[in-house]
Amino acid sequence: MKVRIGVGATDAEASAVAAALAAHVSDDVAVYLGDADEPAAVHEPASPADDSADADDLGPTEREEVLREEIADILDGGPEKYKQRLPEQDKLFVRDRLALWFGDDDGDDDLLFEDGRFAHFDGWHPNSPDVDEADDGTRVPADGLITGAADFDGRDLHFMANDFTVKAGSMAERGVEKFLRMQQRALKTGKPVLYLMDSSGGRIDQQSGFFANREGIGKYYFNHSRLSGRVPQICVLYGPCIAGAAYTPVFADFTIMVEGMSAMAIASPRMVEMVTGEQIEMQDLGGPQVHAEQSGSADLVARDEDHARELVADLVQYLPDNSDEKPPSQPAKPPAKPPKGIDGLIPEAPNRAYDMHDLIDRVVDQDSFFELRPEYGAEILTGYARIDGRTVGIVANQPAQRAGAIFPDAAEKAAEFVWKSDAYNIPLLYLCDTPGFMPGSSVEKDAILEKGKKMIYATSEATVPKQSVVVRKAYGAGIYAMSGPAYDPESTIALPSGEIGIMGPEAAINAVYANKLDAIDDPEERKQREQELREAYREDIDAHRMASETVIDEIVPPSELRTELSNRFSFYEDVEKDRPSKKHGTIL
Repeated sequence: MKVRIGVGATDAEASAVAAALAAHVSDDVAVYLGDADEPAAVHEPASPADDSADADDLGPTEREEVLREEIADILDGGPEKYKQRLPEQDKLFVRDRLALWFGDDDGDDDLLFEDGRFAHFDGWHPNSPDVDEADDGTRVPADGLITGAADFDGRDLHFMANDFTVKAGSMAERGVEKFLRMQQRALKTGKPVLYLMDSSGGRIDQQSGFFANREGIGKYYFNHSRLSGRVPQICVLYGPCIAGAAYTPVFADFTIMVEGMSAMAIASPRMVEMVTGEQIEMQDLGGPQVHAEQSGSADLVARDEDHARELVADLVQYLPDNSDEKPPSQPAKPPAKPPKGIDGLIPEAPNRAYDMHDLIDRVVDQDSFFELRPEYGAEILTGYARIDGRTVGIVANQPAQRAGAIFPDAAEKAAEFVWKSDAYNIPLLYLCDTPGFMPGSSVEKDAILEKGKKMIYATSEATVPKQSVVVRKAYGAGIYAMSGPAYDPESTIALPSGEIGIMGPEAAINAVYANKLDAIDDPEERKQREQELREAYREDIDAHRMASETVIDEIVPPSELRTELSNRFSFYEDVEKDRPSKKHGTIL
C-alpha cells in the first residue's frame, strides 16, 4: 500500500503514519513525502506472534478444565447401580437414547444445545459449597430431566427426556422449571416438541417446591393445552409413567408406547390396591395393549427403542412445523396396486365384506399410508398418506370390521383425527362405506350419541379441503359423519357402487312393508315381492339417482378415482372457508 503525505513531514512522522496504517491493513505500507520516488518509511503488518510473546501459549485454563469435568460428571447420569439395571429392562440410558434419536455417525448425541444441565447442581455435586463430599446415593444430575433442541432428520425441534437413573425419572422443582421453559419457548419458536417420557411422577418428599405452584407441575398441562394445535407434540413412553407424568402422553397429539416397557396410569398398582383393594400388574393396568386397544390413548406401539424412533421419523414427514405452515410433500409415486382393480374389489352386495386397505393401496402413493390407532375402533381407518406426493388425512370405513358400522370408539377416534388434521392444515379424504351408526343398548351406554356428535362436529368445523367419496353404502347419519354433501366438502363424488339412503334396502323394506309382506301367504310370492321392493328401493338410493338430482357432484369410473382425487385436491389446495365469529364451540 502506497501513501503520500505532505513534503514537510519528518521521517519520524512518516514512520508513525506507516505504523498506524499497517496496524489496520494486511499489507506493507510505504509512505512517500510529496512527489519523492523513494519512500520515507516502510512498515510491514504485525504478525499475531508480534502482538504478544505468549500468544501461542494461551489455552484452556484450569477453570475451564474443571467445568468440563463437571459437565462430564453430569452427563454420566444417576447412581451407577441404577444404570446397571437398565439392560435388564431392555432400555437405554437416557444419554444413549438421545444419541439414538439425534446421533451422528460416531454414535454420539448431536444436540443443537441443552438447557439446564447444572439444574440442582448445588444439591449433590462435591464442587458445590453446599456439599461436603460426594455421595453416589444423592446424585441428581440435571435434576433428572434433560431439555434442549436438536435436529431430527432435518427438522429442528424441542425435546425433553427423563433420566430414569435419577430417582426413577421423577420430577422436582428444577426439572419442572426446565420443562416449563422448554414448552414456553416452543410457543415462541413454532417448532415441534418431542417428549421422551420415563417418569414415576412427582417427588412426593419435595412436592412443596413444585406441585401446586403457579409455575409448578400443573402448568405443564396448561402449556400442553396452549401448544395443542399450534405445534405438533409427540410423546414416546419408555417406562411406567404414573399420575402427573401420565398426562403428558395423553395431552400430546401423538403417543407411541414401547412393547414390554411402557405403561401409563393415573395411579400405580400399589396405590390402586390401597384405594380399591384391586390387585393388578402394571402392564394389565396401563400397558400398551390396554391403551392401544381399549382406551385409545396410544396411537402406535413400537417393538423396541429403535422401532419407536422409526415410527416418529415416518410420522413427522406428514406434519408441518406449526399451524401456520402446510404439510410437507414428497415426490409422487405410483400406487402399490393398479387403480384399474378398484371396481372388481368392491362387492356389489352391500353387506359383503372387503378390506378397505386394498382400496387405499390403489389410490395413494406406494407405501405412503401411515395408519394411526389401528387396533382401536377398527371399524374406521385413520391415517396419513400421499396422493401424487401431496399429504392427505384419510378417514375410511372398514367393511371388514363389523360391516363398517360406526361404533362409539370409532367415532371418537375419527373425531380426534379430523380435529388434529385440521389443526395442522392437512386436507381430508373420506372413503364412505358404512351402514351408519350402530344401534343398541350397549352402544347407548357407551355414549354413541355423544361420541357420534363429536365426529360430526369435527367434520363440520374442519376448514381444510375435504373430498368425500361414496364407495358403496352411505346409510343413515353415516353420510353426515363422513362429510357428505351437507358438510361443506369441496366435492362429493361416488363410485358406481355408491348408495345414499336413510337405511339399507333390507331395513327399509322391513320398516315400511312388513305388514303388507306378512299378509302374503304364499312364500314364493312373498319372496318375489320382497325382491321387487328391494330393487325399487336400491334404484331410489343409487348413485345415478343422487347424481341426477345433483345431490352428489359426479360419478367417477373407479379406475380414474386416484386421478380424480389428485386433480381435485390440487385445484382446491388454497380454498378459504369462513366459520362464524365466536370464542369457540361447546362440543369437545
